[in-house]
Amino acid sequence: MLKMYRSQGGDWTTAGTELPPEIIWIDLLNPTPDEVRFVEAGVKIRVPTEAALSEIEASSRLRLDHHVLYLSSPVVTLDASGEAHLTPVGFVITATVLVTVRFFTSPAFDSVAARIDGDDSLKNGMCVFTSLLEAVVDRGADVLEHLGATADELARSVFKGGLKQSKGPVRSTRKLREALANVGVLADRLAKARDVLLGAGRVASYADDVGREWITASSRIRLEAVSKDVVSLSDYESRLSDKIQLLLDAVLGFINIEQNDLFKILTIVSVVGIPPTLLAGIWGMNFKNMPELNWEWGYALAWIAIIASGLLPLLWFKLRGWIE
Repeated sequence: MLKMYRSQGGDWTTAGTELPPEIIWIDLLNPTPDEVRFVEAGVKIRVPTEAALSEIEASSRLRLDHHVLYLSSPVVTLDASGEAHLTPVGFVITATVLVTVRFFTSPAFDSVAARIDGDDSLKNGMCVFTSLLEAVVDRGADVLEHLGATADELARSVFKGGLKQSKGPVRSTRKLREALANVGVLADRLAKARDVLLGAGRVASYADDVGREWITASSRIRLEAVSKDVVSLSDYESRLSDKIQLLLDAVLGFINIEQNDLFKILTIVSVVGIPPTLLAGIWGMNFKNMPELNWEWGYALAWIAIIASGLLPLLWFKLRGWIE
């Protein structure tokens, strides 16, 4: 899909190779080969492919070629099932036109597109680029706020006994597994938000340094503000990452405690069962010269001895504080 903003309308397929001068933003969403060729011929640029945008080295993501800025940064998108994924977006910036190449729908891009016709501050492609970065960073801040609230709720559940309220080892184990899975989801989403913010900070700083001759005074101030926002959000992300690591350590610690309790129970059961088994084995030998066989109360005394041999270890464990 190809969209041109601030044009006089019309079909791009019949517009020829010359673009109207009032166009300041061309948005390519999952572009077809014909759309790519049209933009390359009209703007005199090379439209990057998805594979090129996905490269991780800085030289591929931040590049100035014949007075054209080629930038790329990861952005989070949601699939049909609601799962978050990182996908690349490309920015090709000339003195007048911004070309974006993306393979997903994004609320950040939609919000800028909705106000581009009525916003006089968007004078050229660099101004649109600045507004897109602001929208991406604002969305990243909202994501971090949501992750922070989720981490606080999980912390209350972990540290205020929420994981131990259910009776029975099966339910307790299920709660611990759910908590561990929730911590993993938090860590994964936070890592994606970190990648987005770092990418936005890099392209904002690079565009401010290299594209100064195209940037208006207001856009330069806004780009610098974007860089400062990324720094402050990165600090918040670092603190949130430390908190998630603490939650992970705590959940793993509770899992170890659960395992230790289970091993303690097995140990107690095995110790308690040894004396009765030993006595039952001795009296089960049926030797002829066993005096207990001729006692009138020998059977009852044997049972009393067996039961007492099992209760005495339990009493000893209780006095030592090993069991409740």
